[in-house]
Amino acid sequence: MPNAKVLEEKKAIVASLAEKLQNSVAGVVVDYTGTSVSDDTALRKELREAGVEYFVVKNTLLRRAIEGTNLESINEVLEGTTALAISKDDYVSAARILCKFAESHESFKVKAGYLDGEAIDIEKIESLAKLPSREVLLATVVGAFQAPIASFARAVQAIVDKNEGGEAAAE
Repeated sequence: MPNAKVLEEKKAIVASLAEKLQNSVAGVVVDYTGTSVSDDTALRKELREAGVEYFVVKNTLLRRAIEGTNLESINEVLEGTTALAISKDDYVSAARILCKFAESHESFKVKAGYLDGEAIDIEKIESLAKLPSREVLLATVVGAFQAPIASFARAVQAIVDKNEGGEAAAE
């Protein structure tokens, strides 16, 4: 039986982890076995630049943090080495970065994930990973709004040019 101090520290870790899970929109659970230090450092840098928090977590502590929540089905994959990537505001970046990394690193495996407090399976994570980034989606929407306006402006300019050409010929 652990002493009271260790038990309190673990309770604080579980509470902190539960709060992080609750305050995030998306997360991905991975098995990082066999990942070299240099690869792990590069992965952490890429995740950090995307605004994703990535850390190693003990399976028992994660089990306690998701106990009684909609994420309890993640318990099934909590074996071996486990790391967690959490995003507070971007639904796609963690899945995209980790799935891309898993494709090029045989031993690195995506286990499970969640969106808005609901557990999702690997297939949904892979579907998320294929979505374009938020910036690309926003640019697509802006382009869709600009296209009719740009066409209208070109049509008006063509009428103006035509009329100016007709007046020049009349003089």
